[in-house]
Amino acid sequence: MKELPFALDFSLSQWREWTARHELLPFCAEQIFQWIFQKGALDPQDPASFTNLSFAARSLLSASFHWELPRMDCSLSSQDGSDKFILQTRDGHLFEMVLMPSAKRMTLCVSSQIGCKRGCSFCQTAKMGFKRNLSPGEILSQWMLAKDLLKKRERSEKRISHIVFMGMGEPLDNYDAVLQAASILVDPKGGALSRSHVTISTAGHVPLIRALAQALPLRLAVSLHSADDRVRSELMPINCLYPLKELKRALLEYPAKREGITFEYLLIEGKNDSLLDARRLVSFLHGLKAKVNLILFNHFPGSSFKRSQEKRVQAFQAYLAARFIPAPIRNSRAQDVSGGCGQLAAKREGELHLDPRTLFKKRKK
Repeated sequence: MKELPFALDFSLSQWREWTARHELLPFCAEQIFQWIFQKGALDPQDPASFTNLSFAARSLLSASFHWELPRMDCSLSSQDGSDKFILQTRDGHLFEMVLMPSAKRMTLCVSSQIGCKRGCSFCQTAKMGFKRNLSPGEILSQWMLAKDLLKKRERSEKRISHIVFMGMGEPLDNYDAVLQAASILVDPKGGALSRSHVTISTAGHVPLIRALAQALPLRLAVSLHSADDRVRSELMPINCLYPLKELKRALLEYPAKREGITFEYLLIEGKNDSLLDARRLVSFLHGLKAKVNLILFNHFPGSSFKRSQEKRVQAFQAYLAARFIPAPIRNSRAQDVSGGCGQLAAKREGELHLDPRTLFKKRKK
């Protein structure tokens, strides 16, 4: 029996096509879209939902789609106030989202893939391998689940103000689904988030950075980690496909004059943390409006990398600051629950100490 389509996978234009095909009134598409993404309605048979649609239209919606969000497998709370949630898809895969509160914002970090195929040597997600892409609805489900969780908490006055596509996966490897999900998040009839509050992170997929620039130029964060082609290729195999010269050309063309581009730079002892590395980074950033987030390496089981020593971190930051490049030192959130940068691997509480490759072999059995 063929699986019913997921209601959250439909864009507004797809709803318009669907309502026209079923001879519903033209404005029904906008009504359905707003019920889902503005009011969080997920049951057309609920008497309190979809109330401006006819009984026949609601019955048709119920029979034509499945409406279940991914199942909550478990949650882990960090000492810093962040929460990591492991979700399960209908076909049994696990993936993660991280909710990160702060004084002025509530940020949700969403995943775009289950695993990742880019193979970055410092990233635990890469050790999972690549399972599959998340659909637009599975991406948006993370936002809807997080909204519902916040409503049920004491801090219910908090709303999700920022969304970062920095969870599991390379977002631009799942370009179509990410673009659709992000478009709905910033649509006034959908999530109604400011474009400046939605950030797409990338390891440097040059052709799709250019495509995003044309389609929906959101805030861009580039995982850089070295401005030397040899070192970056060792850390990030994607650099062999799109070396630094090509990457910079695409970034110079990206429409980010007001916000600029954020660069993520993970400091790894003896690998990319010298003053020569800092000098190369300054040279690469020339001509770009840039901010560099200096991230202390988050260790995970099975990794041989070490965090840079504090004096080298301070010297690296001072070198950038002296050249008027903002370079805050970022301690990743939720590190103690394997929820920090480069740590996401859908690990439950009793699995945090395991080498990810051992864990996934164990799960396959």
